[in-house]
Amino acid sequence: MRKNKFKKALSVFLVLSMCVALAACGKKNSGNQSGENPNGGDTTGNSSDKPLVVGTLQFSEKFSPFFATTGYDKDLADLTQVQMLTTDRTGGLILNSIEGETVPYNGTDYLYKGVSDITVNRDEAADTTTYNIKIRDDIKFSDGHVMDADDIIFSYYVLSDTTYDGSSTLYSTPIVGMLNYRKNNSNAENTVVTEDEIAKELASLSDASKEAINKEIIAPTLTSELDWAKGLYGKDSYKEYTEKYPVTKDLFAHFYSVDESYDSSKVEDEAKVLADIIEAYGANYQALGEAYAGDETYFADQVKDVVSNVLLEEKLSKGGDEVANIAGIKKISQTEVEVTTKGFDASAIYNICGISISPMHYYGDESKYDYDNNSFGFTRGDLSIVKEKTTKPMGAGPYKFVKYDNKVVYLEANENYYKGQPKTKYIQYKETAEADKISGVGTGTIDIADPSGSVAAFDEIANYNSNKELSGDKIITNTVDNLGYGYIGINADTVKVGSDPASEQSKNLRKGIATIFTVYRDVAIDSYYGEVASVINYPISNTSWAAPQKSDEDYKVAYAQTVDGNDIYTADMTADQKYEAALNASIEYFKAAGYTFDEATGKFTKAPEGAKLDYEILIGADGKGDHPSFAILAKAKEDLAKIGITITINDPSDSNVMWDKIEAGTQEMFVAAWSATIDPDMYQVYYSTNILGKGGSDSNHCHIADDQLDQLIMDARKSADQAYRKATYKTCLDIILDWGVEIPVYQRQNCIIFANDRVNTDTVTPDITTFWKWTNDIEKIEMK
Repeated sequence: MRKNKFKKALSVFLVLSMCVALAACGKKNSGNQSGENPNGGDTTGNSSDKPLVVGTLQFSEKFSPFFATTGYDKDLADLTQVQMLTTDRTGGLILNSIEGETVPYNGTDYLYKGVSDITVNRDEAADTTTYNIKIRDDIKFSDGHVMDADDIIFSYYVLSDTTYDGSSTLYSTPIVGMLNYRKNNSNAENTVVTEDEIAKELASLSDASKEAINKEIIAPTLTSELDWAKGLYGKDSYKEYTEKYPVTKDLFAHFYSVDESYDSSKVEDEAKVLADIIEAYGANYQALGEAYAGDETYFADQVKDVVSNVLLEEKLSKGGDEVANIAGIKKISQTEVEVTTKGFDASAIYNICGISISPMHYYGDESKYDYDNNSFGFTRGDLSIVKEKTTKPMGAGPYKFVKYDNKVVYLEANENYYKGQPKTKYIQYKETAEADKISGVGTGTIDIADPSGSVAAFDEIANYNSNKELSGDKIITNTVDNLGYGYIGINADTVKVGSDPASEQSKNLRKGIATIFTVYRDVAIDSYYGEVASVINYPISNTSWAAPQKSDEDYKVAYAQTVDGNDIYTADMTADQKYEAALNASIEYFKAAGYTFDEATGKFTKAPEGAKLDYEILIGADGKGDHPSFAILAKAKEDLAKIGITITINDPSDSNVMWDKIEAGTQEMFVAAWSATIDPDMYQVYYSTNILGKGGSDSNHCHIADDQLDQLIMDARKSADQAYRKATYKTCLDIILDWGVEIPVYQRQNCIIFANDRVNTDTVTPDITTFWKWTNDIEKIEMK
């Protein structure tokens, strides 16, 4: 078998997803919320027949509220739907949205209204939380049908079905009876598979386990990799392979055939080659891991989960009753639904209430809906009737889907929209290349777009305006902070002293490196982004309500203190003086870590046991240094070399080389960016069991394992008090920084541009934020 050293590694992130490439501006959170200025006018009246044309990147044509996955498909789907949950301009929850709540923002009071009132009740004695959702009784879908609780129940059961494969994770929320329903066994939630049982099964796999491993890991991975192989042609980094194997099936077989004697050239059908190779692997996940990532243990954790599920199914087969419904989801009335979960999780409300209320009569089958007799609008285990409508959405949102034709989506105003028929009758979402978005708005082919922010992009925008500003006679520009941030990570398990990554010596080693990286952030980010990004000092997006503010009494600049706790910099220092001060502070950190320093040469000559004089840092900068943090690494490399510490910058042309190392846990340092969610829950990224191989999400790439941090994360998760959660998260952030495993670098901005000569920008929703999109009050927008 051939090792594939050039393979990509797939990452699955639940609450947070990591990305190296900068996401295009405008990939925004889903949601249809109301944000009316109490002094604003009525939105009813005649609609303009002049279409509003929006430039967007390519659609996947999955416009379903259930199955949309890409940001642009989801944005389109949202315009046809209404969400149960309403949030304000800061991402704050509006739980009484039927009458509405007034919340100030930037000196203005805004009234937020939506379709539901939500009450959250915690029962400490029973250790349960109940979410009561009451919707308005006058909401109509675009075809005139009145929305009711049955539509909510239908939507919940679609998202809970065992065959559901969309992006919602409602089914993973600890709703009472959810596991019993999905396993169709009344004993499921009370049945435990022990670690010893799993280990025994792994030592000698049963036929059932082998079949499940092949079906759930081997087959989907190889199927995905066949698609990956198809995309290699034309890429210089794979030229030697694509020239040797000009036919995809043969290239795929070269990388993945587990049988050296297998000759794919004698098999004409590509599908047959795939099937042959899948069959050849059987349950040999070690061989697949070696071919996929050069690590035969790569799929070990996934296999453990599969085996655990097989053992659970075996236990359940010996007893228990069939389960016809989800006990924790109840219809109270035609306008009221109740959902009960085990325990309390502050982020659960987004899964439970943050769904679109979709029409059962359209996506399902009314003849198959009988709540009292456990029939929920479709055949259990068969979502084909729902998927049939994936390309043609319908809901109660401000616009009706008309068609997708020649790379344009056509929408028409929904006359039944509960906030009033939109002023602009027609909208067209036009697929537009990233490079053409600004020129499209500037020359009049599109009216609104979301170009990626950069110095060059903003120069291009300014050149269209006669005043040479970002907002002028041709283009109006709106910028908001991106829901995420860029950082430099250090792996505590590979950058340490001795065997303990939590020791003070290990922390001092990492802080010695972090101090040098940190001092060059300002110049690097300003050079790359100009005014469209800012340096941050805590590992959290500035968009979060939990982010520390500069006005806070205990706010500190990251890694700006000496090993003794004194400030490294003074306000009157020049840039060069700061660089020198940082290097001197770094020397003291390395000394405290146990490094041997030669005073005569001014260099370190020996590293303590477990540590090194040279480290590698990975960065996905296309092999040419095209990354906002690259200049930081280059300058830090020069400075550390002066004191005998070598930093090797690894900038592969294929960033998957970097991800292979990160996901194998072998990386030392790396550059990346987090894409966050509204809720600042830190469990997925910093909880110790989420370190690779610990049985969790494998998303803790910095390998931080701190008992106090774990406890604080869980304490914050279980509280509904936002002030308490913010203070707790501040302590968490301080612990993360004290470990020296993450250097917060930048908060960049997203931008939306409007054609000022065609869009009446006075009718665009004011105070657009990360959580409040230009589409939130889209029914008010008028064309000139």
